[in-house]
Amino acid sequence: MIYSPNIMMKTEMLAMILAGGQGTRLGALTKHIAKPAVPFGGRYRIIDFTLSNCTNSGIKEVGVVTQYQPLALNSHLGNGSSWGFDGIDSGLTILQPFSSSDGEKWFQGTAHAIYQNIAYIDQVNPEYILILSGDHIYKMNYEEMLEFHKEKNASLTVAVIEVPIDEASRFGIMNTDENSRIIEFEEKPEEPKNNLASMGIYIFNWQRLRAVLINSYSKDGQMIDFGKHVIPSYLESGENVYAFRFDGYWKDVGTIDSLWEANMEFINIENDLDMRNHNWRIYSKNTISPPHFFTETAVIKNSLIVDGCYIAGEIKDSILSTDVRVKEGSKIEKSVIMPGATIGKNVFIKNAIIGENAVVGDNATVYSEGEIYVVGNSEVIGVVSNEY
Repeated sequence: MIYSPNIMMKTEMLAMILAGGQGTRLGALTKHIAKPAVPFGGRYRIIDFTLSNCTNSGIKEVGVVTQYQPLALNSHLGNGSSWGFDGIDSGLTILQPFSSSDGEKWFQGTAHAIYQNIAYIDQVNPEYILILSGDHIYKMNYEEMLEFHKEKNASLTVAVIEVPIDEASRFGIMNTDENSRIIEFEEKPEEPKNNLASMGIYIFNWQRLRAVLINSYSKDGQMIDFGKHVIPSYLESGENVYAFRFDGYWKDVGTIDSLWEANMEFINIENDLDMRNHNWRIYSKNTISPPHFFTETAVIKNSLIVDGCYIAGEIKDSILSTDVRVKEGSKIEKSVIMPGATIGKNVFIKNAIIGENAVVGDNATVYSEGEIYVVGNSEVIGVVSNEY
């Protein structure tokens, strides 16, 4: 999209999706791709959920901030047409690190990434800015959060969700008064006072946030991260900061266990994401593949099978993504097979994630009791046969 500095059309709310995370806890699955580009649920990638939430919430302008291994993510995003961002009054812009006059090239934190893209944001000229993460699985109407923000006359609104109290120390915890105004923020407290965890979703009044960031980077440059620096600064200065409670399904899939668990929950036809609700679709850029094919030896039980699959083995409680091949005699249980993977003959796979384009050779066993077994993207294990 081409912007003219002389045209300043007012946009009510711009969404900025922070999608540059390396995702080191996902190990071999993010060795060559950013975490938001990791496949999920057979035909999606993780970032599809945030993008689709924007589409369904009526947001017209989206900036996607990338950094680590962006090639696969950029290819997936394209011009945003898969989510309806290619219209006359809408747009998706990919924002990558660049060398500035002060020599900085990489985004040092979430707030620093927004500061580095002030020129783009000013061109869109929003009244409000919505900060989102590109690596969570959930459905959320951001328009409802914006209405709450306006009603409270807030300077900053933070989306929060109740988590089990014994897990609260893993999150940023918001302590509020009876009117949902945040009076204290605790970053991963050892003894949390409540279980209202930040979801990493924020709505700011743009001009105020802009002034805070510019002021900081003209002095000490301390406003690097929203959770660690900006939110505490807002509270200290007496800004109107409110908590917007979300009570739907939300999953941070930043670890192997949580990614596997979310996929297993996704198999349930009555899962909390309600994927068959046509009023709130999850959109994606999908590969054009032939219909899946089951041979006479195939056995499928309680599983999701996507286009392009060839199955001659037994599949139970699993997800097979686009263009997966499973040869005769193989058994797959409670596993996620990502796009393009090939499973040889007489293979046993259980409680595992098989990465994109990976190859598991004949007679291999992919199972380790008590943990999720991971085969990385394009990794080859076992003896590979050329037989179909």
